Amino acid sequence: MKGLAPLFLGIFGTFAFSWIGLTVVPTWQIGHLNPESDEEGTDIYPRPQSGMFERGGHVYAANGCVYCHSQQVRADYIADDIERKWGNRRSAPRDYIFERPVFLGKMRMGQDLADIGARAPAPEESPAPAGAASPAPQGAAASPAAAQAASPSSGSSLAKSPAASPGTSPAGAAPPNASPPPGQRTGVASPSPGQMANTTPGGSSPAAPSAQTPGAPWPIQTAGLPPMYSAAWHHVHLYAPRSINLDSNMPAYRFLYEKRRIAGERSAEALQLSGSDAPPEGWEVVPTYDAKCVVAYLMALNQSHPLKDVRSVGGAPAPAASPPTAVQGTSPSPPAAGSPTAAKK
Repeated sequence: MKGLAPLFLGIFGTFAFSWIGLTVVPTWQIGHLNPESDEEGTDIYPRPQSGMFERGGHVYAANGCVYCHSQQVRADYIADDIERKWGNRRSAPRDYIFERPVFLGKMRMGQDLADIGARAPAPEESPAPAGAASPAPQGAAASPAAAQAASPSSGSSLAKSPAASPGTSPAGAAPPNASPPPGQRTGVASPSPGQMANTTPGGSSPAAPSAQTPGAPWPIQTAGLPPMYSAAWHHVHLYAPRSINLDSNMPAYRFLYEKRRIAGERSAEALQLSGSDAPPEGWEVVPTYDAKCVVAYLMALNQSHPLKDVRSVGGAPAPAASPPTAVQGTSPSPPAAGSPTAAKK
């Protein structure tokens, strides 16, 4: 009987100190974080999210996406997440102060989604649809390569001119490994985000049948599909994952979409599907409200904003003002400023 009191106190002390160390101390340290802003109070991060974001997060969790995707970029001294271009800095507690619950994840059967919203193409950088003219770069004159592409002698002078600027559409001045014309489907789908993520840093990336923008390790357009990581691309990926990556093991979430008969004109929200995934003539596939919320949720996942207490390391895309070195003759183009090869130098 004399040993029961020390045993009880020992058990109680073990649980008490564990609870203090795992609950009280972290809550005291990071439980009351506020958004960070600049001196003028205009650049505030993070900001409260919309209602569609909240609903999209619930649909995201209800359909099991949290079991295959994480939402945390690990530090460069722990893992290769930053070299894989999943973010330009590690995730920090301040990134999640407006998310309830936080889907950090415990397994990665797919790529990390903490920064997938930052990969969405800007409107002026989105490739033009098939048969449409390429949009001119905004805020600057067309690059020499784009100007020479319109001249009769562009075939012989293209190799001597500087590469196209990042804002120029891939349809303007194509690099030596340019993709087939838009609308022409190839036998191999664009490399999946998982394939690009698992590329050995500094090694050769998987061959893609689409052009790449300088400083970005992912193609900006999948052959015959909307621009990669755009809202339309996310809808196609959710509806028919194997139409984008033949080896994808992601389930198709077709119950989030509605197939209906076209009444009058085709809806602007209708999915751009092809092959066996395309609906019959006179029908179209449109997203439901839950599908729109999931895509809005994915597009809002963006941790690219710099934080004062977190060091940003290599991986930020190259600015538009510094185009890559001109290609001479038939020599391979130099690595982009944000590619794994350049980041490792």
